[in-house]
Amino acid sequence: MNAQRLREIVQGFAGRHLIVLGDLMMDEYVWGRTSRISPEAPVMVVETERETCVPGGAANVVNNLLALGARVSVIGVVGADNAGDNLIEQLRLRGADTTGIVRDPSRPTTRKTRIVAHSQQVLRVDRECTHPVAESVALQLQTALMQASERAEGIIVSEYNKGVFTPQVACAVTGLAQRRNLLLTSNPKPPNARLLAGAHLISLNQSEACALSGDGRFALPAEVIPPERTFAGQAELDAAGLALVRSLQVCHLVVTHGAKGLSVFSADGAATHVPPHLVEVYDAAGAGDTVISTLSLALLTGASVAHAAALACLAAACVVRKVGVATVSAAELLAELPS
Repeated sequence: MNAQRLREIVQGFAGRHLIVLGDLMMDEYVWGRTSRISPEAPVMVVETERETCVPGGAANVVNNLLALGARVSVIGVVGADNAGDNLIEQLRLRGADTTGIVRDPSRPTTRKTRIVAHSQQVLRVDRECTHPVAESVALQLQTALMQASERAEGIIVSEYNKGVFTPQVACAVTGLAQRRNLLLTSNPKPPNARLLAGAHLISLNQSEACALSGDGRFALPAEVIPPERTFAGQAELDAAGLALVRSLQVCHLVVTHGAKGLSVFSADGAATHVPPHLVEVYDAAGAGDTVISTLSLALLTGASVAHAAALACLAAACVVRKVGVATVSAAELLAELPS
C-alpha cells in the first residue's frame, strides 16, 4: 500500500462535514482496585478510586470524527436527565453541532457503566430503553436531518438497535442520501441492517455477518445477543460476504475480524482482505466506531475502498492500545505511517 497516498488521504480529513445519526450513549467508568472477596456473595469487592464518563455509541463515532479533524452534526435522542445534559455538553465542548439532538422525557439516556479493577473490566451495568422512539420523536429527527443535510457531505448511521433507527427514520435517511448524493455509511446491528439498502458501505463484525448470512444456525431473535461466531474458513467467508453485499443492496460490505484485520466485499464481485496492524491490545471497546469513522472520512476524500480499509485497520490498532473507549487523531495516524 502506498504510504504517501495514505498520508494524503489523512491530510484531507480536516474540515469534512458529516452527519452522525444514531443511538447516543454515555460510557461511564468506575476505576478501582480489588484485593478481597465479598463476605456477602462470591464476588470481588472493588474499592473505587475515581469515576469518569465519555460519550459512547453513536457519540463515540462523533468523537472519533472530531479527533480526525472533521466537522460533525449530531442527530439522536437523549432523556431529560443529567446524563443527557452531560452528553450534550461534552459533545458541544468538543466542537460538534448538537442542535439535532432530541430530548425525550419518556426514556432515559442510555448509560453503560463499566467497573474496572487493575485495568481489567469486571462488570458492566446497562441502563436503557430499547423500544422504538415515538412517531413524534421520529418526525423531529427527520426535521433535524433535513436541516443538517444542507451543509453536510455524508451521513453515518451509527446503529445499536436502541430504538432510534426506526423504518420511518431509515426511509428518510436513505431517501435523502440518494436525492442529495450524500455518502451513506453505517455500522448497524443485524436486525436493522436491511433498512440500509442503497447505502455506499456498511461495516459488520464477523459475528454480525454470520447472523445475517442466511444460515439457519445463526437465526436468532433480535433481542438475543448472538454468541461469537466465525466462518469455517476463507472460502466460506468470501461466499457469505459476496452474497451479503448483494442481498443487503449496498456497494461495499466491510467485515471486521478483530486482531485478524478486515475484509471488504464489493457489489462488483471483488473481495479485498486487509491484514491487521499488529499491536498489543489493551481494550477493544469502541474499535468498530473508529473503523466506520475512518472509512467514511477516507471515502469522502476520494480514497478507494482498499485505501480506506487500510487506514481503518491502522486507526483501530491505535485505539485498542488504549484502555477504555478511545479515539485516534489524524496526527497519530500520520505518525504510524512510514515516512
